[in-house]
Amino acid sequence: MRLVIIGNGITGVTCAVAVRRLNPEARITLVSAESAHHYSRTALMYVYMGHLRPQDIKPYEDWFWAENRLELVHASATLLNTEEQLLVLDNGTTLAYDQLLLATGSASKLYGWPGQHLAGVQGLYNLPDLQAMTRDTHGISRGVVVGGGLIGVELAEMLHSRGIETLVLVREARYWAGVLPPEEAQLVDRQFQENHVTVRYRTELREILGDTQGRVRAVVTTAGEEIACQWVGLATGVAPNLGLALTSNVETDRGILVDEYLRTNVPNVFAAGDCAQFRRPASGEVPIEQLWYTGRMQGETVAHTICGHPTPYRRGVWFNSAKFFNLEYQTYGQAPAGPTPGLTSFYWEHPSARGALRIYFRSEAPHAVVGFNAMGLRLRQAVCEHWIQQATAVATVMAQLGKANFDPEFFPQHENTIVKAFNQQFPQQPVVLKHRKGLFNFTKR
Repeated sequence: MRLVIIGNGITGVTCAVAVRRLNPEARITLVSAESAHHYSRTALMYVYMGHLRPQDIKPYEDWFWAENRLELVHASATLLNTEEQLLVLDNGTTLAYDQLLLATGSASKLYGWPGQHLAGVQGLYNLPDLQAMTRDTHGISRGVVVGGGLIGVELAEMLHSRGIETLVLVREARYWAGVLPPEEAQLVDRQFQENHVTVRYRTELREILGDTQGRVRAVVTTAGEEIACQWVGLATGVAPNLGLALTSNVETDRGILVDEYLRTNVPNVFAAGDCAQFRRPASGEVPIEQLWYTGRMQGETVAHTICGHPTPYRRGVWFNSAKFFNLEYQTYGQAPAGPTPGLTSFYWEHPSARGALRIYFRSEAPHAVVGFNAMGLRLRQAVCEHWIQQATAVATVMAQLGKANFDPEFFPQHENTIVKAFNQQFPQQPVVLKHRKGLFNFTKR
């Protein structure tokens, strides 16, 4: 079997490694113009900040590829001929395949702002983006970040680490308003304040101004304010990279359309990771999943189907994690940003504003837990997932909070305080602690 994988990110590489395990005789080729090797995309910011070296973000040593007979082609696929099962590369060569995986990832969204193509204006998604940011922020005094999501706070922290004055423009009334409830968003805003990063809420970008050399010199907001800067980071989201699929008869919508087996409409052509869009997502799930762990899971799943063992993709309980400067964040299951019919939430916050816990549960008895938000707390994923999958009553969860604590021995313990707060908010179902070991803590830096 000749398997060609377009993309050497977490999805493509996971699939390649799994296929090699399942089919020792397969010929496997990975094609990517982004880099000559696989790297950890989530670690890019730490290279910029000097915490890691470029070689430190390579999960596999250079010998790994030849040892496992995985061929790496540093090129871009420009045309897909599905009738002849052939790919055309920008280096003038062609590749034939028996099975093809499109793992082309995402691309930064641009919204047609005047000046968005000036030098010093960019998003942050891949290794070339990191290289451009390293080059274009050298020696500058001020950068502007547009957008209030995870990439936005990463860019702000990166600039801050080099002593660059940073201004963040957020069109919503609070940080990440579509994901975080107001209380959690306020904790993130406090991190911006403590690190002297200015955030302008309810402020949008209108245009980017350039100098005579074609480099950014300022941004203009929709309120008409002109803000001088020498670099602009666009953190306004990503979209599936459809470039190669659009050269073929592979069906697309916002992403490359796939079924639960990650099969496209074309025989022997699959899509997985950020670029894939499920035609019929499972109940409560989204059609496009753009997270590291879902990309890894999809890569592993599609490998089995490619090797003749059709396996449907099952994501399981949703989770995500991030870090807002010194504030760690975890979320599991259903964790809506605002009031939701049929759901109630309990919220506890430490007086220091460096730790908080929100537990979502159904309003009707027996009040089954459906999700968690943790800020500055470290929760055990397996425990939280078990509680959600088993529809455990919130009173039971509160009585057993210690089970979910990740590292109790090094930090102050707050389980008693959390349970006391729960009993005050919900006196009709008082909780008595059953576990005294492994009390909750919040992380300190």
